Amino acid sequence: MERRTGFLRCCGAVVCWLVLLCLLSCQRVQVPGQYRELQAYPKIYPDYIDVTVPVNMAPLHFELLSGGDEVVTRFSAEGEEILCGGLKVRPDTDAWRQLLAHAKDKDIAVEVYAKKGGLWTRFKPFAIHVSADSIDPWLSYRFISPSFVAYEELTINQRCLETFEERVIVDNMLCSTEAGGQCVNCHSYQQYDPGRMQFHARQNHGGTIIVYDGRVEKVNMQHDSLLSAGVYPAWHPWLKLIAYSTNKTMQSFHTADPNKIEVLDSESDLILYDVDKHEVRTIEQQPDELEVFPSWSPDGRWLYFCSAHFEYLADSVDVSEITLRSREVKYNIYRKSFNTDTHQFGPREMVFCADTLGKSATLPRISPDGRWLLFTLGEWGCFHIWHHDADLWLAPTTASEGDVARPLVECNSSDTESYHSWSSNGRWIVFSSRRNDGVFTRPFIAHIDEDGHGAKPFELPSEDPDYHHQLLKSYNVPELMRGPVELSPQRMASELKKDGTPVNYRDGGRPTDN
Repeated sequence: MERRTGFLRCCGAVVCWLVLLCLLSCQRVQVPGQYRELQAYPKIYPDYIDVTVPVNMAPLHFELLSGGDEVVTRFSAEGEEILCGGLKVRPDTDAWRQLLAHAKDKDIAVEVYAKKGGLWTRFKPFAIHVSADSIDPWLSYRFISPSFVAYEELTINQRCLETFEERVIVDNMLCSTEAGGQCVNCHSYQQYDPGRMQFHARQNHGGTIIVYDGRVEKVNMQHDSLLSAGVYPAWHPWLKLIAYSTNKTMQSFHTADPNKIEVLDSESDLILYDVDKHEVRTIEQQPDELEVFPSWSPDGRWLYFCSAHFEYLADSVDVSEITLRSREVKYNIYRKSFNTDTHQFGPREMVFCADTLGKSATLPRISPDGRWLLFTLGEWGCFHIWHHDADLWLAPTTASEGDVARPLVECNSSDTESYHSWSSNGRWIVFSSRRNDGVFTRPFIAHIDEDGHGAKPFELPSEDPDYHHQLLKSYNVPELMRGPVELSPQRMASELKKDGTPVNYRDGGRPTDN
């Protein structure tokens, strides 16, 4: 007993000593009294110079790339300040939260001091603008290596944007086996609600998992009347309906083209799934048209989608032909009216004609206030995540807002901008970009004001600012949520291993058995 007491006393002394060292270390971080002024901004990663952040954002940790024997960084706003020492600048989360509250609708001033050869230098100070507009506190994404064949090792993750907490929603390896692999994708939520979600699995345990207010169900959407199971989902804003596209998809690989991979649809249609009735019906199935990427307007009365006109020279669908003619596949944006009482659709209407510009438009997303259409524009095809020329474009939805679409130059870079989504208040967008290295996609967040102007985007902060430099995975399909998904990966895997509920196909108003 005496030996144990002595051991505990020793441990307590060590803890106290470590705490004292930390306190003394914090006290030693001081702004130098004498220094030389530089007129150049510090070279930091991530680049947080002159960015706009939500008032509820996690600390912007960064590192000074130019190095230094000693480094001191001061964040200050409205009489409050945070001092950090070291090349990696990591303000405390609680202190940062207090600073954001003081700087709401104002700026945080950032001063970086570096000591080299016994002399201190202060770089040109920069600002971090703090918007009073908050952002939805959670972000989900598919976390995947850039592999082309062995794709099983992937997860769907969720990250708290107010802290650095990250959790796994779906772990694909819990279902994959040596005999039968699979992949998971297409996570989506109804009105940012983590309790109303769905995701899709292909191959080994293929099917669609639908979660709705505590009920979890696997659905088998394969049917003889459909090209494939539903993908690229779009929840109706309040009805228990999900629009999908059904696709026959293939990949082609290039040895000389900078865009190394091309993903193509040889056929595609649009369908509507009724969650309660387990019923599917066709929305769009026009000959010589490739329909994809459905997306609802926030009032639920319009379904936007993309469609490319493509006529095969062969007598039937020919995969090799569309592969060789892939640069001819150019998508326009259309919409169809929807009656929320009868669930009937009107005829298609042109919204944005991209092919007359020699371009291809994909992923239409309407802002929550209904005023803005955000989409991706590239040279051809529908899988712009692999296209280095892809940019974000913004267009008003009504003539009174102006009558031209424009590139969102405030947010675009010289490399890929692809999948994008709006925050629930319509003041933020999150999108995937390859601007860092041209290889890995990272989430970037940008403020959009009431007039549709964007602020400089900032990269998703990490607890270790060097994390994304070392990470050999991509973030895919970033979607904002009002809270975290509470179901465990083990529960998701258990549901995936079950047989899926079959669907009925309704043709001409008459349901047919699977």
